[in-house]
Amino acid sequence: MTWEQGALLAVLAGSLGLFVLDRWRFDIVAVAALMICVLVGIIRPDAAFAGFSNPAVVTVAMVLVITQTLARSGIVDDAARRCTDMAKTPTAQIGALCAFAALLSAFMNNVGALALMMPLAISTARRNGYSPGLILMPLSFATMLGGMCTLIGTPPNLLISNFREQATGNRFLMFDFLPVGLAITAAGLTYLTFAGWRLLPRHRTAPRVDIDRFRVSDYVTEALIRPGSHWADQKVERLEEERGVAVIGVIRDGRRIFARPGTVRFQSGDIVLLETDTATLQHLVELEGLALVAQGAGGRELRLTEAMVMPNALIQGSSALSLDLRERWGVNLVAVSRQGRRFEGRLRDANLSAGDILLLDGDPEIVAEAMGELGCIPLADRKLEFEPRRTWLIVPVFAAAVTAAALDLASAAIAFTCAVLAMLAARIIRPASLYEAVDWPVVVLLGAMIPLGTAVQTTGLAGWIGEAVVMMAPTAGPTGMLAVILIATMVVTPVLNNAATVVIMAPVVVNIAQQLGVSPDAFLMAVAIGASCDFLTPFGHHNNSIILGPGGYRFGDFWRVGLPLDLIVIVLSLLLIPLIWAF
Repeated sequence: MTWEQGALLAVLAGSLGLFVLDRWRFDIVAVAALMICVLVGIIRPDAAFAGFSNPAVVTVAMVLVITQTLARSGIVDDAARRCTDMAKTPTAQIGALCAFAALLSAFMNNVGALALMMPLAISTARRNGYSPGLILMPLSFATMLGGMCTLIGTPPNLLISNFREQATGNRFLMFDFLPVGLAITAAGLTYLTFAGWRLLPRHRTAPRVDIDRFRVSDYVTEALIRPGSHWADQKVERLEEERGVAVIGVIRDGRRIFARPGTVRFQSGDIVLLETDTATLQHLVELEGLALVAQGAGGRELRLTEAMVMPNALIQGSSALSLDLRERWGVNLVAVSRQGRRFEGRLRDANLSAGDILLLDGDPEIVAEAMGELGCIPLADRKLEFEPRRTWLIVPVFAAAVTAAALDLASAAIAFTCAVLAMLAARIIRPASLYEAVDWPVVVLLGAMIPLGTAVQTTGLAGWIGEAVVMMAPTAGPTGMLAVILIATMVVTPVLNNAATVVIMAPVVVNIAQQLGVSPDAFLMAVAIGASCDFLTPFGHHNNSIILGPGGYRFGDFWRVGLPLDLIVIVLSLLLIPLIWAF
């Protein structure tokens, strides 16, 4: 191993560690890794930003703009609502929503597809008397399955096409992924519809409460002990025992009390940081003399909206205090639902993360505008603004771009860039909203990781790793190696990132194919499929992080539902890939 190979391996290992720690955003980690490689001489300075001009990056950006426009048009919401209205049972509703989500994610970013479907899924579940947790995980998995079917369904497919072009001179076209992807998606949807959702524990289903302003089962919020409250001069442990709440902290005269909870007695004016279900919180506020801090001294009626922090949200890593929500947007943060993590200190000081559910107080129109700027989505039916006389143009323009890319009349980057220009010319897209629709952290991640993937190939690190893999499994043969590659990609993806996984794995599998004397197509297809399959953890794919809070899931729930789905993917992939992409 040369020093360049060793240094690059160290940088990749360090990046993997930072991805796992999740202390910094993935795009920042990727750019830092790129800059280190430039500074130590692994990547030439003039090649450092070549990834941002890569067709895969351009295509991702253009598809995000188009699909965001499609989402805002209301066409998708209307079609999805018609599907669910015809379904009368939970099984039929889950099947309809999952099938529609899979279809959407074949042509748009799967995070966007999930964000588009979630409010409808949650309202459908509540309207029919079952927990949203029974439908959100199948919905998330369905969007990942659907993304396998087309070139633009997920960024890993675009990256794989790019690596194939480098290795063989030919890129994968729009529907080259369809034969394998559609079979896996159909089998996966069948499993999720008839069996998968039934594996989720029902004993954690939140009770239905007839109250619109509190919707998630466990919120962390701040409540004031008002004068004359039933709990004034009572011990903390009594409130916890009798009402089943978790008291996280008590603030008195602006300072937190650090004494043992059993020794603390509430006083009028104390602020209690507590975690409880919505029905108990409602009872405490209405009947036992507590007041939500966000209500203020006047005790005015709250106008609450439930919103979720998205992966590309501006507010990630920031607190309500640092954002100055009240002064800048006229919005108050009332409560936060954060599955599996405990707050330290005041609610206003807590750093917000993707998947957190916020209860925001303010005028609904102002809150809606603030959510758009902050990168949050509502967990309720949205009021969509669009111009009916122009929305009909979106579908034919998008379809024309897909057709051009499918028939190889133009590359995907050119086809979808022309589609965006056509929508701008038709005034379907406002120039002011053009850049807002792009998920810039994803674009930056891809642009920074592509030169690293090239370096894996040019430094010989891919060959070194490939030789080591072949030596460890000398008798595996192409089919056995295909299984190794698929399973290895599925294992790495949750702890790395699907795009980053492809960038590292693709050069390696191309080299393995060369050593075995076979076509790299089957191995590249296995990497594409494996990178789309994060069904076992809540943190590997953004969609799983997003549903964690609203669904009330625990880590083991993903294993329970996801492991059978992984087995379905592995069996079908090993059967179909060699048939369609011969060695």
